Amino acid sequence: MSQVEESIEVGVPVHTAYNQWTQFESFPEFMSGVERIEQRTDTLTHWVTSVDGVHREFDARITEQVPDERVAWTTVDGETRQAGVVTFHRLDDEHTKVMLQMEFRPDGLAEKVGDKLGVVQRQTKGDLKRFKEFIERRGRETGGWRGAV
Repeated sequence: MSQVEESIEVGVPVHTAYNQWTQFESFPEFMSGVERIEQRTDTLTHWVTSVDGVHREFDARITEQVPDERVAWTTVDGETRQAGVVTFHRLDDEHTKVMLQMEFRPDGLAEKVGDKLGVVQRQTKGDLKRFKEFIERRGRETGGWRGAV
């Protein structure tokens, strides 16, 4: 398994950052390679991705969700194997640190080479930067799910 860890500070309150992160269907607006996400149940999402010509579909299950603190997940089927957690850290009333930690198994030669070259690390860093731009530009979340898992 390979690992990636990235974080970014965003200029919104912790509840705003957290609420937006629970809106999985909005991820294609800031995550490169994510074509579509369907929220099937409170804890199950279906992902459609295309990264460097590699098309994947998989389901991910939310394994832990604590409002304003964390969202953890793991894939449950498909070729993609990954698990991770996003945590939200209040810095002050208007700033939050968003930290993403993920483990994944590169599948196939292209993904293994890309992993060795740091492609996933750079993509994750870019996705968090785009999340920051997305939420700061809006100044408010598009919705939010406050349930706990």
